[in-house]
Amino acid sequence: MTDDTIRPATSADVPRVKAVTDAAYHHYIERIGVVPVPMEADHAANVAAGRVFVTGDPVVGVLVLVPHEDHLYLDSVAVHPDAQGTGTGRRLLAFVETYARSLGLNEVRLMTNAKMWENRRMYDRYGYEQVERRVEGEYDRFHYRKRLPA
Repeated sequence: MTDDTIRPATSADVPRVKAVTDAAYHHYIERIGVVPVPMEADHAANVAAGRVFVTGDPVVGVLVLVPHEDHLYLDSVAVHPDAQGTGTGRRLLAFVETYARSLGLNEVRLMTNAKMWENRRMYDRYGYEQVERRVEGEYDRFHYRKRLPA
């Protein structure tokens, strides 16, 4: 396997999935005032359900993808800080679109915290359109979608 391979996570990957997710999101705790939801996810259950994809050896990038009838939901994308700026995030986002198409889906949806402005700029750059801003409990979130060409 090369470092560029994106593959389904296995149970052996769960500790690294958690470590990468925690490292990628930890700096947001102070800014948003709460622990980001991906840090509290049941990583083992998501891996067992086939929702998690990883890249790197050791793992440096993580995706959590949830198929729905009419769209693919990008629940989380995480790149370890040591791998940021290497194109890992770009490759992961390209994989999301490829995976959606392989499932016969032509739309990707996601949400991000309003105070995660780096993510908001990134999603804008990659063609995601903001469709709603909603406060849910302690979380102020922007909802996005990207319609994929047929």
